[in-house]
Amino acid sequence: MTDFFEQAFAAGPVMGIFRGYDVPRTVDTCERAWDLGIELVEVTVQDPTAMPSLRAAVAAGRERGRVVGAGTVTSAEQVAEVAAAGAAFTVAPGLLPEVAEACRERGLPHLPGVATATEISRARALGLHWLKAFPAAQLGAGWIRAQRGPFPDVSFVATGGLDAHSAADFLAAGCRAVAVGSALDDPEQLPLLARLMGATQ
Repeated sequence: MTDFFEQAFAAGPVMGIFRGYDVPRTVDTCERAWDLGIELVEVTVQDPTAMPSLRAAVAAGRERGRVVGAGTVTSAEQVAEVAAAGAAFTVAPGLLPEVAEACRERGLPHLPGVATATEISRARALGLHWLKAFPAAQLGAGWIRAQRGPFPDVSFVATGGLDAHSAADFLAAGCRAVAVGSALDDPEQLPLLARLMGATQ
């Protein structure tokens, strides 16, 4: 399942995250991301009211040959629910072994959040090498540089408070990818995101 993220980010180092959007806005923003060449989009499901947006995004993605992930997945029960809704991968704000195991049982690639060397070590012990650096804006690009030393085999996806301007700093620090949300609603940032996508092509 490690290859899933490797292949998805080969097209460009940006992922879209959409939280709290209604169904039409979710689909519209997903399509905007796909039009930029962004392969991975995540719809957060922090409460049950978000499930219709996830299902709509999955349906829209199916029409365009794209996959959609579920974010803020924090329990094994949620894993089962988002899998039934068609989510192709899961993302979490933290590292919970039971969530990672539930994803493994269903064949769902999982991207857990980490913010310390201990959490990184525990994730690696669970066989997870693609990790979400969260909250990235608070951790800072220097945190990425520091962790890349002892953990050269870990691929970080910087998430939390980033925009098209700050994302470049995290990529320069050694992140394999960055996740943005509201930047995809800002016409001024779209060209910058397109430039970031083209940086690895």
